[in-house]
Amino acid sequence: MLLKEANTRLTQSQLEHLGNGEVGYIRKMKSDEVSRCFPEAPDIDPSLDLWALFGADGTPILLTDNRSSTFFKAAEDDLKTVSLH
Repeated sequence: MLLKEANTRLTQSQLEHLGNGEVGYIRKMKSDEVSRCFPEAPDIDPSLDLWALFGADGTPILLTDNRSSTFFKAAEDDLKTVSLH
């Protein structure tokens, strides 16, 4: 079987919008990272395990200490989820 090489190039703008409104990613966070992504969040106990849901473009959607909540919110917003490690 022969495979064709794809030479499609995306512009920066196209890449930034890839997956918007369709894909979200879930990421474990440390409390010291929270203020960067969620500036309105109060001070958080550093011993808590935190989980965040972001849109494909990096827009913060949800911060929680319950990983399952991120999946429920993604489903509510009709987002397919991926996890980042």
